[in-house]
Formats: sequence, C-alpha cells, structure tokens
Amino acid sequence: MSEIDYLLHPIGFLQSSLKRREDAPKQGREGAPDAWLIVNEAVVEGLDGIAVGDELIIVSWFHKSQRDTLKVHPRGKREIPLTGVFATRSPDRPNPLGLHRVTVLEIAGTRLNVGPIEAIDGTPVIDIKPVLHQSIDA
Repeated sequence: MSEIDYLLHPIGFLQSSLKRREDAPKQGREGAPDAWLIVNEAVVEGLDGIAVGDELIIVSWFHKSQRDTLKVHPRGKREIPLTGVFATRSPDRPNPLGLHRVTVLEIAGTRLNVGPIEAIDGTPVIDIKPVLHQSIDA
C-alpha cells in the first residue's frame, strides 16, 4: 500500500484568550472561554445560513501537538496506564485534528464569536459543520 500525502488548507483561525496549551482545559465544557473564529475572505460565502444560536462542529488542526505520539496517559494522569491515542481525546496524535462543539454567539462580517472552545490562540480551523439535530419527522 502506498502512502499518499493529503493537503489541508485552513479556512480560518481562532483568536482566543488561551495563549498556551497548558492554559487550555481538556474539553470546552470544562471552563473554556469563547473565541473569535476569523474566516478567510476566500471562503466567507460558506458562512451563508449560519445564525446566532446555531450549534456547530469546528474542526481544527492542533498545530502545537506532537505528531509522533501513539500512547498517552489519559487526561495526563500518570496513575492511568498508557493508552493508544485513538482511544483518547489527546491532542497529541499522528493527525492532530480537534473537534469542538460550540454555539454561535455573534456574527460580525467574516468573524464568528463561538464558544466555549478549548483551542489556543492561532489554532487553524479546517472546517465548520452544523450539528444535526434529530427531527421528529425523521
């Protein structure tokens, strides 16, 4: 099987009060702040249909993560045995994608104020997807 490289291009980045990895909570619901998602002009039309109050999944690239890590102590707790990264939410992994469920709090042109989100300042955003809610008619 041959290895193929794939290229991802960020659609924007996050402006957050979290400046260092060690300042970020493990999950957004554990005290993370809100942040601004700054969307690149080239893809801003893709925001059409997003409204304040919408729930979104933000797909980010953890640019400060270790990509050669395959086992971690879950949640950084040394008393928990080493576990494969694919069985954890560790940001250190071969392809360090972050998934963040957030609420849109404000829209200002090419900027979305979203939260809570545990990603640090400058984190590239790869994609935005709506949270799908099960319909009664489904």
